[in-house]
Amino acid sequence: MASPLDVVEWPVQTERLALRRMADGDVPRIFAYRSQPQVSEWIGGLATDVDSLTERFGDGATAVIVEHEGRLIGDLMVKVQDGYAQREVAEAAAASEAELGWTFDPAYQGRGFATEAIDELFRICFDDMGIRRVIAVCFTANEPSWRLMERVGMRREARHVKESLHRDHGWLDAYVYALLAEEWRT
Repeated sequence: MASPLDVVEWPVQTERLALRRMADGDVPRIFAYRSQPQVSEWIGGLATDVDSLTERFGDGATAVIVEHEGRLIGDLMVKVQDGYAQREVAEAAAASEAELGWTFDPAYQGRGFATEAIDELFRICFDDMGIRRVIAVCFTANEPSWRLMERVGMRREARHVKESLHRDHGWLDAYVYALLAEEWRT
């Protein structure tokens, strides 16, 4: 199945990182950090084994892998979607927005790798893919995630009150952050 990420020339190098598409053999390495309690608490679904995580990733069409010195340290999601539009102009809004997500191995946190990866992901979305707006959503209690959103220049657009059901904590508030291509370029 074709992916909007197919237009990018992979891998993409930053100063310290390599971003690439998902490959065979990645899921067990991703499972190693996604199965840790401090990570699994905030991600969208609990992976109880490698097979269930493989099923969640599907064909990997939205996944970008983050490597540092050849070691897989995180995974990113780029889910391209249509922007809201009235029917008469809906075609112009097709594939104009991307929801981003990220999960990093805690062993590599605190060194700026997530910031570096997301900064490059913005460039990929805005320059390579022609996306006009990116968004990210998290539970308000997931402070490391929303602090990262703010660190990379995203704007908090909304706080949704008790709209997200957490498997352990019940109904929780969520934050929505966004960044426009024009804002990123300035």
